[in-house]
Amino acid sequence: MTAADDWFAAFPIQPATEAVEALCQAWTELAERPRPDFNPKTNEAALTKRLKVYIENYTARERGLLGMWAAEDIIGEIDPATGAMIEERRTDIVYGWNDSTQDLKFVFEFKRLGRQKRHRDHYLRENGLARFVTGIYSRRQAVAAMVGVLLDPEPDVVPPIREMLSQEEMVAELKLRPAADGLAVIQPSALFSAADFDTEHERDPTLAPSHGHIRVAHFFLPFGYPTTTKKPKGPKV
Repeated sequence: MTAADDWFAAFPIQPATEAVEALCQAWTELAERPRPDFNPKTNEAALTKRLKVYIENYTARERGLLGMWAAEDIIGEIDPATGAMIEERRTDIVYGWNDSTQDLKFVFEFKRLGRQKRHRDHYLRENGLARFVTGIYSRRQAVAAMVGVLLDPEPDVVPPIREMLSQEEMVAELKLRPAADGLAVIQPSALFSAADFDTEHERDPTLAPSHGHIRVAHFFLPFGYPTTTKKPKGPKV
């Protein structure tokens, strides 16, 4: 068995799954009804900070999770000679876990998602999924997560994202590895039951784990009440 084949056997799937389940539970509880400071108009940074604190203070304790949660975790590159920051990024939510043989730094990147193409670009390109491919997110990690916060009904948002991923331009831009059936997405997810699909991407050797690619699970979280980006029509004159 090669390194490219056996990475999944070595991946700490149980703590990663526990983190996913905790995050999804916390989201469901916080998003079940409109809250003044947690709603579809709340920006991504505010949503993720509140979600992280809720997980840490309530959900993780309830579930007995021992890993560490962080929000707005600073990563980057520094020039050792001058001390200058060459590049700086902040990941939305990170779950860190380790034991005597394994370690995990599981990054969740959140994007508010409506039906518009600009939202799909925001989710997939340089400010979204591409951060796990050509950017510095999840360096040398085998798995990461994209999380879409649904501002419109799922059928209006998620299928167009899967369709966009199948376009030749995106396959090249995101260095997508085809699934066994030749498609750009792996559906259902091979990692997490809560994920809609996975994508797999080649990475530069300086960013990739030893087997050379990263698997990204894609989650889409709704609010517990109807939401839409459509502007209400004004009264007819």
